[in-house]
Amino acid sequence: MNLQELYDWIFHQRPDGEGLSLKATGFVVGALLVLSHLWAYLKSEQAMAIAKNFPRNRAWGIALLAVGAVWSYFLVSYMDMGEFFTWRRWLVMLLPVTFVLVVSFVPEFLAVRALGALLLLAASPVLHAAFLQPQTSRLLVPILAYVWVLGGMFLVGMPYLLRDGITWATANPGRWKMASAGGAAYGVLMLVVAAIAW
Repeated sequence: MNLQELYDWIFHQRPDGEGLSLKATGFVVGALLVLSHLWAYLKSEQAMAIAKNFPRNRAWGIALLAVGAVWSYFLVSYMDMGEFFTWRRWLVMLLPVTFVLVVSFVPEFLAVRALGALLLLAASPVLHAAFLQPQTSRLLVPILAYVWVLGGMFLVGMPYLLRDGITWATANPGRWKMASAGGAAYGVLMLVVAAIAW
């Protein structure tokens, strides 16, 4: 499978309509939610320390921004741009330049902004997997995706909100554990529904 075929499969652009299934998406997203939130619950002190350090961690910022840049390069290279197809070459060249400029001139809360951009990018394939599926339970996926979209926009535009949220959540270990348990529970629910209904 070449990269164009991979893009067509992820975003359901193949002529036969086949693509990333709701079941597979549910298993992957559910497992990631369970594993990450269960770790945050069981290793709460370590997780809280990492969370407190995250907003101003430049290394995390550069790494996450690099992932976002590669992901964006993949999308711009293979998506159908319609009448704007002549812009593709310029956008492909602009991406690495933008990466360097952002790293150089937007150091404040770089990790938070990069995380926000990744959340925005991640929402698209997840929404495509749930699009036009008949099960009402599919709404578990778009609800999470739209939380990512809203959260991503706020993180990019007002990154200090994540710092404030982390400060609030880590001020009391009970709050942190409650948030971690909630995320793990949503992941378990998604895994169960993916196994029996999708």
